[in-house]
Amino acid sequence: MLFDTHVHLNDTQYDQDLEGVISNAKEAGISNMVVVGFDRPTINKAMELVEKYDFLYASIGWHPVDAIDMTEQDLLWIEELTAHPKVVALGEMGLDYHWDKSPKEIQKEVFRKQIKLAKKVKLPIIIHNREATQDIVDILKEEDAKEVGGIMHCFSGSTEIAKECIDMNFYISLGGPVTFKNAKKPKEVALEIPLSHLLIETDCPYLAPHPYRGKRNEPAFVKLVAQQIAEIKGVSLEEVADQTTKNAKRLFGIN
Repeated sequence: MLFDTHVHLNDTQYDQDLEGVISNAKEAGISNMVVVGFDRPTINKAMELVEKYDFLYASIGWHPVDAIDMTEQDLLWIEELTAHPKVVALGEMGLDYHWDKSPKEIQKEVFRKQIKLAKKVKLPIIIHNREATQDIVDILKEEDAKEVGGIMHCFSGSTEIAKECIDMNFYISLGGPVTFKNAKKPKEVALEIPLSHLLIETDCPYLAPHPYRGKRNEPAFVKLVAQQIAEIKGVSLEEVADQTTKNAKRLFGIN
């Protein structure tokens, strides 16, 4: 069985055919998924979905692109929701220097607040990083995020950075890009990082793996990610599926 650790089934792209997408995932051997909410509408929808489907769990947080919009009330609301037994992580949170909606200093402040909250409620964190690697690593160290650990979501950095993150109690999660022919770094990470520290994800509806690149992604395609990692490592798909599922369940506290 496969565990997709990062899905956005709460995205409007699935409004018309969610049941079919979930059915596809089941047929592909996906046992569990974590639905990620990153603002009020997507968090609300994530909570609705985990109430409806027993194999779905939620991670809730505030996306760095929208950091400028987050209020203290939003943070308190997220804290209240962490009491729900199916909320297994906080995030996605982090830094995004590609888009310029939220100033960097505000992003950093919101990131630090969410790490502090995660330590308070004792939940792992899911990290979004776009063009901000060094600042993210520095903040994780300064805020002692090692205490809760978490996931470097859709990791695109070097093997050296991956090892630095593993030392801080983080798993490295690989998605669709590991299947791209020109994706040198993700393939190197898949080869060099032990299965004991890897997770798999789709980040659907984004970043569909080959041969669906450019199309809408869905959880069933996480099998293609696992197959690529197995091929790179020279192990069986079953071994990748088994170990990454064990890793995810351990991190999220799912029996």
